[in-house]
Amino acid sequence: MQLTKRFFMMNMVAVLATIALTVLAVILFFAAYEKVGGSAPGVNDLKRFYEVRSGLGEIKREAMGLGFEQWLEPSYQQKLSNQAGLLGADVVILKNREILYSTRTFTGIDMERSIMLSDQSSELDTLELEGENFLFVRADYPLSTGDKGILLVLAPMKLNSGFYLFLVVFTVSIFILSFLLSNFWVSYRFSRGIISPVARLKDAAVRIREGDLSDGITEEGEGEVRELCRSLELMRIKLKESIYLQRRYDENRAFLISSISHDLKTPVTSIRGYIEGIIDGVAGTPVKVEQYLETARAKAILVDAMIDDLLLYSKLDLNQIPYHFVKTDLADYFADCVADYSYEFEKANIKLSLKVELEEPVFVSIDRERLKRVIQNILDNARKFTVKENGLVDITLRETRTSAIIEIRDNGKGIPEEDLPHIFERFYRADLSRQQADGSGLGLAIAKQIVEGHEGKIWVTSVIGEGTRMMISLKKFA
Repeated sequence: MQLTKRFFMMNMVAVLATIALTVLAVILFFAAYEKVGGSAPGVNDLKRFYEVRSGLGEIKREAMGLGFEQWLEPSYQQKLSNQAGLLGADVVILKNREILYSTRTFTGIDMERSIMLSDQSSELDTLELEGENFLFVRADYPLSTGDKGILLVLAPMKLNSGFYLFLVVFTVSIFILSFLLSNFWVSYRFSRGIISPVARLKDAAVRIREGDLSDGITEEGEGEVRELCRSLELMRIKLKESIYLQRRYDENRAFLISSISHDLKTPVTSIRGYIEGIIDGVAGTPVKVEQYLETARAKAILVDAMIDDLLLYSKLDLNQIPYHFVKTDLADYFADCVADYSYEFEKANIKLSLKVELEEPVFVSIDRERLKRVIQNILDNARKFTVKENGLVDITLRETRTSAIIEIRDNGKGIPEEDLPHIFERFYRADLSRQQADGSGLGLAIAKQIVEGHEGKIWVTSVIGEGTRMMISLKKFA
């Protein structure tokens, strides 16, 4: 419900509650009055009012059924007097302004006033004569002579003005008190559900503006206020995450620049040394010059590869590399990979084989080029650190109910257990020989980024002296 509707409904409830409480208080007041002092004056007066009004109405109806001459008959006047007496009323019969019969003596002024006031209403009403309040009925009878016969029946009504004044003051006081309490309740609910949460939201917004994102924002209040709290909390979380990511990216960039600068320094220094050797005449023969130039070229290629790895890793880390996923038969894909790398492994005197342990074709959704970079990085490491004599690298394909598993096993010297948790970190090399190996130190970090970009997992197990197993898990194509 919108705040405006809710506020309107709360005020309506407050008004209705005020009226209900006032009525209840008056009822309880009458009940208490009757219990303490007998019947309440108001009840007696009301009862008498309806009795007298009913009796006066009956007298008028009977008189209107008779002629004016019958009004003047002593027997009817006596009957009329008896009926009025039962009601405590008085009867006056007039012809124009002249009193023909009256059960009570009225002054001429009072009679003129009563005729004038009663002439303004043909229904039962009240008038005041001689300081008393009267309930009256009036019946007019037009005469053939042009005169008018008038019958007035007046019943005095005694009012307990003190009681009624107290009742009015009591009722008004209860109404005002109930109204104030109801409005206090509305204000309290409005404050607790809207104003207080909004005030806390303002404080939270000030803290966010000042860069303090540590305190969470509690979902409180009602309706739109609660939604506003939820939205602001989500904004705070997103903003905190973005700041954290930005800091991490800044740290990554600083670390990458520092690390790559250190790793580039060695090949660049070598290139410079060989070129200076040529210039200074250290390479005195054409064969020596060619050797120096070939070495410098190899170092330059290494520098170029390191820069390419750095750029690729930076883009992967910032999610700036788009993936083009296609449905691919896993066995066919790795058969092509083995064919592509067979020559290099034969040249290194290492056997590269593929074992397919799939009961039926398994399909995965992959970016073929990106995943090939993963396989290339893993196979390059296996080729570098596998025993040259009887070297063996096996690629085994198997499956679980939901995943395809790729295992790349070598029979190299293995990786120390303490180094395994760090294998996929940037610029990490496990031992001295690996630290001196050519490469950027980003190969496995890049492989991990690409596999995770496929919503897969990559992990490693290794035993010293027996070899290393790289495991990749990819979701099957649904």
